[in-house]
Amino acid sequence: MELSRRDFLKASGAGIGGIFLLGAFTPNAALAGAPKFLPLKKKIGEKTTICPYDASGCGFIVAAQNGKVLNIEGDPDHPINRGSGCAKGASMRQLSADNPWRLSKVLYRRPGGTEWEEKTWDWALPEIARRIKDTRDASFIERDSGGKIVNRTEAIANLGGSALDNEECYLLVKLTRALGLVYIEHHARI
Repeated sequence: MELSRRDFLKASGAGIGGIFLLGAFTPNAALAGAPKFLPLKKKIGEKTTICPYDASGCGFIVAAQNGKVLNIEGDPDHPINRGSGCAKGASMRQLSADNPWRLSKVLYRRPGGTEWEEKTWDWALPEIARRIKDTRDASFIERDSGGKIVNRTEAIANLGGSALDNEECYLLVKLTRALGLVYIEHHARI
């Protein structure tokens, strides 16, 4: 028997229609109900951010709920990275405040010591300030060998990180220049 394509489609349509009609008139037939809505994602807040590591400016999406970071992933709409991220950007979860492995206390090792001691921020900040001032006072140069006023120290240097934004860099340079530092550098790769 030769069956054309058109005849095959007609027969298939009639057969399927017959099955549906037969099922409608058959008692106790199992009919599909209305589809249930299953949420695919939890309702969480998503915000965009910029990667703080290498100053490329890659964009990421941070998902948080109840003040806890749940996920960080590349932003597919961002023009620089288009959803991808380098190894550093992929590890950005380490920076979140609710990371259980993030250091939350000051660790201090005495000069010549081998063990780390836990200290408080109330101890560490004045200690850092005192050491900077002591070093600056001991090495401050008011005049150079020609008698010109220079007001500088060459015993302290500053290395800025690429995680700093423009405003933070501006304030850091203002601070270091006010202290008299001349060795100021920044390691951004752009």
